Amino acid sequence: MKARIGVAESAKVIEIDVDDAAGFKGDVEAAMAGSDGMVWFTDVKKRTVGIPVGKIAYVEIEAEDGARSIGFAPSD
Repeated sequence: MKARIGVAESAKVIEIDVDDAAGFKGDVEAAMAGSDGMVWFTDVKKRTVGIPVGKIAYVEIEAEDGARSIGFAPSD
């Protein structure tokens, strides 16, 4: 599944492939708890990208089935 990481004060969005969503969430939460330093990811183009922890604006993880919802209504 895909995950997207937004960078604060930038239009940059890092898109990565994630095998284990729960493990990925845990890794990001652990990095955010430190609140300084860098967190490193390998994007879908196989580039290694470092983001200062304080600049992570959001993390979005696709649904298991890859479906995206539009609007505010719950998906079926």
